[in-house]
Amino acid sequence: MEISIRHIAIHPHLRGLIEKIWILESAGRVPDRDLRLVVPNGMVKLIIPVKNEFIAQRNNFYKYSKSNQLTIVGINDIPFVVDTVEDLPFSTIGIEFSPHAAYRFFNFNLRELKNSIFHSGEVFGNNNFEIESLIASTTLIEEKVLILQQFLLALLNKSAEDKIFEYCIHTIKKNYGHISVKNLERKTGYCARWINRKFEERIGISPKTFCAIVKFQCVYQSVVNNPGEIFDEKSYYHTYYDQSHFIKQFKRFTGYSPSKFGRCKNIFGNISYLK
Repeated sequence: MEISIRHIAIHPHLRGLIEKIWILESAGRVPDRDLRLVVPNGMVKLIIPVKNEFIAQRNNFYKYSKSNQLTIVGINDIPFVVDTVEDLPFSTIGIEFSPHAAYRFFNFNLRELKNSIFHSGEVFGNNNFEIESLIASTTLIEEKVLILQQFLLALLNKSAEDKIFEYCIHTIKKNYGHISVKNLERKTGYCARWINRKFEERIGISPKTFCAIVKFQCVYQSVVNNPGEIFDEKSYYHTYYDQSHFIKQFKRFTGYSPSKFGRCKNIFGNISYLK
């Protein structure tokens, strides 16, 4: 079964704030042999099933998302499994917020979203009914995306920039996660306590955890696009202290050891990473 992904142009006023917008489509349910594993990537997500319903699973927690229902996926530092409810064709819209900018669309502490999935009514309140009604009123998926972008533009106007926090995020990404909080202290002039508090509020995790996810993402991108390399673990030792540290961090974010993961299929979870 073929799964396809289309990347959609981002509104000029949302560029740099939204990392990507995509439409994922398939003729049927992902085969059981596929892991259907979504790993941490440091971004809050807005997911809208168009055809079919989705279910997300983390350990013993399950969350269902119905067609044309907005679902908020908070930043996570553990993997989760996604599947469709029925073995039917499916399509879904995904919006991923840039790590430095997600807070500008949500008027509350983003730690409340960590490792959690919410129906947007729990997040946006009364505004939710109107936006979901508009999305359901059209059958054209491109029009649904346009409605969503206009909705996000309206949310964006309510929040101001936090330039110090955004500088810290950009610095971590620029250094591929290889930077300490002490170094951020020196660069910004703010203490570790302030920086940690800002990260908890603005992205939902500590700077140390964000650094770990950024490092992991560098490895994961390479693994997805060069699957044979997963068995040559030494290729990634320069990113970590040693072999055991690499294996521990890889298992932390995927639930699998590198060698076991390399023997599995994860087409559904990896498709957005493919170049």
